Amino acid sequence: MLKKIIPLLVILIAFSLKTEAQELSTKQIKNLIEAYKKDPRGPYNRIKWFCEDNTEREPKDPCPDSIGGGIQHASFKESALNLRKTNNLYFGEIIAAVKQNDFLNRDHKFSRLKQYQIGKYLASVDDGWVLQKAQYYRGAIQSEDEDTWGKDFFEWLLKDEQFIDANYYFLRQALKDVPHNGDDNIAQLMRSQSKTISEDLKSFMDIRIKIHGQPEVTDIKLVKDFMETKSIPEDLKKDFDALLATMYKFYAPIDFTRLEQELKTLPSTNITTKRIQDFIIANKNERTSASFISEIATILVEIRSNILSYKSSKDRLKLLDLSNQLEHTLLTETQNWQTTTPGESLDKISALSCAALGTGLIEDWEYNAIEETTNSKIANSELSINDLNQLLTTSRSVVEWSAAMVKANYQDIVDEYTAFEPLSYGFIDDRVRSSVALSLGETVSEFGAFVSKTSKINNNVMSIENQSAIRGLNPGYAFGELVVVDGNPDDVEVNSNNIYIFEKPPHDLKPVAGIMTVSEGNLVSHVQLLARNLGIPNAALSYDNLKAMKKYNGKTIFYAVSNKGSVIIKAEDDMSSTEKELFSKKERSKNIIAVPVDQIRLDVSKVLNMRDVDAKDSGKLCGPKAANLGELKQLFPEQVVEGIIIPFGIFRSHMNTQMPNQNKTYWEYLNATFTVANDMRANKTDEATVEEFQLKNLKKLHDAIINMPLENSFVEDMKANFKSAFGNTIGNVPVFLRSDTNMEDLKEFTGAGLNLTLFNIKDEDAIVKGIKRVWASAYTERSFKWRQKYLSNPENVFPSILIIPSVDVDYSGVMITKGINSGNDNDLTVAFSRGAGGAVDGQSAETRLISSKTDELLAPARQNDYIRLPDYGGTKKYTTTFESPILNDRNISDIRTLATEIRKKMVQHADTPNQAYDVEFGFKDDKLWLFQIRPFVENKQAKSSEYLSSISPKIEGNTLISLSEKL
Repeated sequence: MLKKIIPLLVILIAFSLKTEAQELSTKQIKNLIEAYKKDPRGPYNRIKWFCEDNTEREPKDPCPDSIGGGIQHASFKESALNLRKTNNLYFGEIIAAVKQNDFLNRDHKFSRLKQYQIGKYLASVDDGWVLQKAQYYRGAIQSEDEDTWGKDFFEWLLKDEQFIDANYYFLRQALKDVPHNGDDNIAQLMRSQSKTISEDLKSFMDIRIKIHGQPEVTDIKLVKDFMETKSIPEDLKKDFDALLATMYKFYAPIDFTRLEQELKTLPSTNITTKRIQDFIIANKNERTSASFISEIATILVEIRSNILSYKSSKDRLKLLDLSNQLEHTLLTETQNWQTTTPGESLDKISALSCAALGTGLIEDWEYNAIEETTNSKIANSELSINDLNQLLTTSRSVVEWSAAMVKANYQDIVDEYTAFEPLSYGFIDDRVRSSVALSLGETVSEFGAFVSKTSKINNNVMSIENQSAIRGLNPGYAFGELVVVDGNPDDVEVNSNNIYIFEKPPHDLKPVAGIMTVSEGNLVSHVQLLARNLGIPNAALSYDNLKAMKKYNGKTIFYAVSNKGSVIIKAEDDMSSTEKELFSKKERSKNIIAVPVDQIRLDVSKVLNMRDVDAKDSGKLCGPKAANLGELKQLFPEQVVEGIIIPFGIFRSHMNTQMPNQNKTYWEYLNATFTVANDMRANKTDEATVEEFQLKNLKKLHDAIINMPLENSFVEDMKANFKSAFGNTIGNVPVFLRSDTNMEDLKEFTGAGLNLTLFNIKDEDAIVKGIKRVWASAYTERSFKWRQKYLSNPENVFPSILIIPSVDVDYSGVMITKGINSGNDNDLTVAFSRGAGGAVDGQSAETRLISSKTDELLAPARQNDYIRLPDYGGTKKYTTTFESPILNDRNISDIRTLATEIRKKMVQHADTPNQAYDVEFGFKDDKLWLFQIRPFVENKQAKSSEYLSSISPKIEGNTLISLSEKL
């Protein structure tokens, strides 16, 4: 019997060890959370003493002073400890037991500290969350120990001047959540308490929405009146009492006497201390809301700008706590500043933008980029309609940059938590609503309504509120089902006939009928360029607009964006006869484009040196990427790398070989697929079934190409060209493999981003396999769907491949040689991100409008990670902060020079006068490297549409408007 038991025990132990080492699935984590919620001890095991000499003692056996004493708190269950090891998830954190560096978790983007913040938020909105019952487990967490540890933690952290400078927003947020002075995050508590009540008492929902969206001191009376006039269930009365107590605390006026006492503990000779003292004296007795808010904003910036002049980390901690306290006062006071004219609104926007800087929502250089022009306009008594629209654009930008700062800091960890706890998704919205961005957004919305009325740019988007936050980006019109995606879009399977509202679109978006996104995003990403090229209506809206549109999710709608940026969304039943006619078969057929194949050279089956091709070879020997880069190599020899090209003919010769298990060649299989599809259509088979058939066959073709054997003669030819072009043998030079098809950059169609580019591949075998992967990418679902929707002959797509050596650029991006939004052919629209592959995949990039004399910041970068290209191949990920711009003055000067040269030298290849170009390039040690040039293609039909012209307002831009006019 023992002989049988021992092997069984060995198996169980081995399984246990294996299980312990494995990462838990989302389902397992969900189950664990539910188990913790129901457990009186939650994730905790038992109470113990934890001594300074690393020993543990029973609850009634304290650590003696002779060994340095210790602290008492709960130990963790084995399941909670394993979750830390396998998934890096920390539930029910007890910070008094954690080493400071471990809690900061710097190497993992401060994940552990951020998880602590999300845990606090979840506890506030879900009755303790994993501590639902364990919050009553006496002695598990000792608040005094937590508070003492938090104070020590911040005094340790605030010695790091680089951290303060680079992470000011995150630092202030951490101070709101990590106990260190006995304070709580009152604003979050007030919102969560009202949310909890509204979930149990639906009639309270309107007040809850008010508290969340437009909090003001009169909300106290609203709650009290509700309690007096409504029948409150007995079990909710204590919740109402708790909410009122929190509201009284939240709206309590600033205690200037207490402030003065705290100020006495700071160095009196420091200029910032003196300015704060002057602020207290000036506002202690009489003050107006407008002046009070403006002065608080100024002090918030003063503290941020000069915090490092205080050399003691203890003083820095006091100063930051004061900053958070002043922000809280500003948020409560701002509701008292009622604006009645556009001039007053602009003054309020200016003050709150300053406060956004002071609280870390925007960076100093970002504020400086807009301050001078904004303040000079605000100082006038009247402004032109054009100036008002420019101020509105800038004001909206500050709101968007502020919200983007919150997302940049927390989106990654929120997405991770949302997978197993959907309530986590509210964390970012909660942070935005508890910041200056809420009041700023409201004021900008009111100002926007005035500007829209004055400009006659009026949106008509169902019946939602605050429509002035909506603005068109690409003109076009669409008809289809509305799908509202609030959250991570990566798991959404899009339908080409639907209209989508995304918080953020997936970077590999398949074709859609129309699109709206929260904030403008990256103007030159592949998704944006495709939308602009294909006449897909595209608009930006606020997150509140997105939430308001949720009630129309699943409805069939008409959606149009005019050439002037006004937006219409209406129900199908409300469409006019003119709008219905837009979607007739005759009208829609005008969008179809044919890929020209009459000049293609499939007889060329040798690898080419990029120096031997130029722009005239595009669509003949290779795609436009390679042909145009060959042209650039001749025009800018020092700024373009060497390259080799695998032409169309080599792909076609491989497609002429036998496809396994099909009794036909790859090419015959491809054409048979389209022939059968056409026969199905002729037999009235519905398009969805035809598409399903095509996609199934193309998937089979895609997989077969990836496993296709390459001809030995081609491989040897490639190796020889590799060595002659790059000066070293294959396997010793990291390279890019760039798909380059004959469907890209037609006069009416751009294939931007549809096929595969492989980054920084060095290994010979990986390069060989990569060639087949790039060929096969022309037959992916996404690539096919975009082609199928807009090309009449999608079967005639031929991929070539451009191979160029990697350049480990410091930052990279895209330039369009015209103002995309301004429409000015002499302007430049430039978007840059750190590292390689910048801007093209929809990263939150630094975007600028550059003219011959000016440089306007349209958006700062808010992408907190990027990739570099190490010389051993592959990519390496890095993280970044935003305290300095990406592009410097020298870069911008070089960009102007490059654009001038491109316009001058590429004119002989242009199809139209003033042809704009889409240029990809980067900087390495301030040297500019060119990687790609293609024509910038816009949708002529959308721009010339009679219907879109008819809904475009006629704007008298030079008309002067008094700033004292009533809103």
